[in-house]
Amino acid sequence: MNQNWHIETQAVQAGYRPGNGEPRTLPLYQSTTYKYDDAQSVADLFDLKSEGFFYTRLANPTVDAFEKKMAALEGGVAAVAVSAGQTASMLAILNIARAGDHIVAVASLYGGTVSLFTNTFSKLGIEFTFVQPDADSETVRKAIRPNTKAIFAETLANPALIVLDIERFAGIAHEAGIPLIVDNTFPTAYLCRPFDFGADIVTHSTSKYTDGHAMAIGGIVIEKGNFNWSNGKFPDFTEPDPAYHGLVYMENFKAAPFSVKLRVQFIRDMGVPMAPFNALLANLGLETLHIRMQRHCENAMAMAEFLENHPKVSWVNYPGLKSSSQYELAKKYMPKGCSGVICFGVKGGKAAGERVMNSLKLAAIVVHVADVRTCVLHPASMTHRQLSDAELKAAGVSPDMIRLSVGIENIDDIKADFDQALANA
Repeated sequence: MNQNWHIETQAVQAGYRPGNGEPRTLPLYQSTTYKYDDAQSVADLFDLKSEGFFYTRLANPTVDAFEKKMAALEGGVAAVAVSAGQTASMLAILNIARAGDHIVAVASLYGGTVSLFTNTFSKLGIEFTFVQPDADSETVRKAIRPNTKAIFAETLANPALIVLDIERFAGIAHEAGIPLIVDNTFPTAYLCRPFDFGADIVTHSTSKYTDGHAMAIGGIVIEKGNFNWSNGKFPDFTEPDPAYHGLVYMENFKAAPFSVKLRVQFIRDMGVPMAPFNALLANLGLETLHIRMQRHCENAMAMAEFLENHPKVSWVNYPGLKSSSQYELAKKYMPKGCSGVICFGVKGGKAAGERVMNSLKLAAIVVHVADVRTCVLHPASMTHRQLSDAELKAAGVSPDMIRLSVGIENIDDIKADFDQALANA
């Protein structure tokens, strides 16, 4: 692959390069296993002495091509595709933290991620401290402890739409000798590449804009490749792994130790790889990522302005609006656009908002976001209903909030649908 290709070309061409007489498009390798001519070849694969495929739970040619494309788009050295976005968040933490360790997380995270961190991880003995995304640097520093293993945040918070000051948080993390992990689901690599601003690990729910068509659940963890895992805080990377005859990840896999460890320990033991067919669909979605994201951003900006000027709408949250408190950060980190998600409230509160949602004809009420079709949901009673009132407030979710995911339909049709629905508020 040409490293100088623009991101639009990488979206189409990266990851899979057919040889002479081979299929032009990425094939679906729908096989659980692979044939070898001798036993030693398989033994070397199990001992991580050679690269290849022996069981799809660990690696598969279709999934491998998708991983390579995602790594290329983000500017990373390696990627591991997994069964869901939640799995990506979970394994990004488990790969560096164990019982007794601590993580600092930004409070505006997606509700499912907050629940994962506060409930499930607490049972595993990993503790989290949440800080506000706009907390001053000293407050964030004070949240870091000697046993803190990472800072975790979202580039563009779901659904609060708060833009992370990636450079600032990366600087604080690196002062403490820990990585910054950033969920880049909403912007995608086309709108923002967190590695360019100092992040060390990037995760995605590929179920969203990556796939783009609401067809395939998936997640991915991508490694930048230059974090110093040998700084004394991460012994699992520098001490022998008994599961692989004393192999040391920082010695044997210097280019991508985080990705190799994640795959051969956690994908192997937990059995949570991305399915080959889902990887095929996600890879197909990536081929039009740049075109779709341009249209999502264009339509979302037009809808944000429409809603901001509508007499039935009480407030609008979209980082691309000049009235947004996030506008300056959005210009820095997402100069090509602020993705396709808008949050707004209807005058009359929750009840009026429910009437509007029930009156929509083009836009559908679905528990999803970030695909080609316009859709809405009510976070407080749907995606974030497991959170307490305090957690909802910290996540930026108000009782009257409607989350609008603007699709790529004709903008006049989208506006007309909301105009007629708002008449019922």
